[in-house]
Amino acid sequence: MSSKPNSHLLPLIAFWVVGLIWGTAFIFMKDAAEILTPNQVAFSRVFFGFIPVLIAAILQKAIKLEHIKHIHHFFIASLLAASIYYYAFANAAELLPSGINGALSGSIPLFAFITSIIFLRDEKITMRNILGIIIGFVGVAIIANPTSQDTSALNMNGIFYILLSSLACGASFVYVRKFITPLKIKPLALVTYQLALATITFLMITDFTGYNAIWSSPRAYLGLIIGLGLLATGFAYMIYYYIVDKLGAITASASTYIPPVVALLIGSLLAGESISARDYIATAIIFLGVFLLNPPKQKTQKSSDMVEEKQLEEIAD
Repeated sequence: MSSKPNSHLLPLIAFWVVGLIWGTAFIFMKDAAEILTPNQVAFSRVFFGFIPVLIAAILQKAIKLEHIKHIHHFFIASLLAASIYYYAFANAAELLPSGINGALSGSIPLFAFITSIIFLRDEKITMRNILGIIIGFVGVAIIANPTSQDTSALNMNGIFYILLSSLACGASFVYVRKFITPLKIKPLALVTYQLALATITFLMITDFTGYNAIWSSPRAYLGLIIGLGLLATGFAYMIYYYIVDKLGAITASASTYIPPVVALLIGSLLAGESISARDYIATAIIFLGVFLLNPPKQKTQKSSDMVEEKQLEEIAD
């Protein structure tokens, strides 16, 4: 019984750790994007994340031949949570400051909520939720500043790419929750299949011309291999699936609220990027919208469990 406090504390620690790790990904992405193409960066992130996950899955005997019958679900999840997400993310990193890139990714929970409303019948639309969506997107619009005529304004292609990556990531939560969670496959195996399929996808679409240039910059290749690959992809996904298992999908998805703040701080304090007071205010507005999208604390656990239970019953039928 003495382990009970730890059983509650460890998932909470993991929740914050994964948020902090993902928040540092933006600065590593920026360094790699100065040398490699977006496709090359995305491939490297997936590949160097896949290797440690594969080793762990083999050691723990998590990979099973019977899982292959669900490969279509694994492939779609890999497109949403890895291939499209990382490709668009890498393009955005090439076009936007890392702090702004991170702040705009705060729209991930908003997209997750919208797609859940469309595809998960048990989600209810309330005035609180609608207000949350409006406020959240006001924050995104303030950072994007699409009406500015200044030549130093943010690149609109970069904004498109980061919003596309946020949409793909947000939709992936819903897809995994509806089709993959009920399969009861070990999280480590799911991450392995997802990154393996994403690696294959990028091998087919990536032009590796000039790739060797990355080895001329220790900061860039160490950030790519250790920061983006090992930590922000392989290690982070293992932690992420752990908190999904322990806290539930809805609570775990809130870990994406942390990286925008971390990225803004890193971009401003360490990378010397110009982050205005307006950007911080806009980030706070995004978080206010996200807060409104979540039910009051007393009801959260009950309603989350009931919703997920009903969905499992529907899928079983």
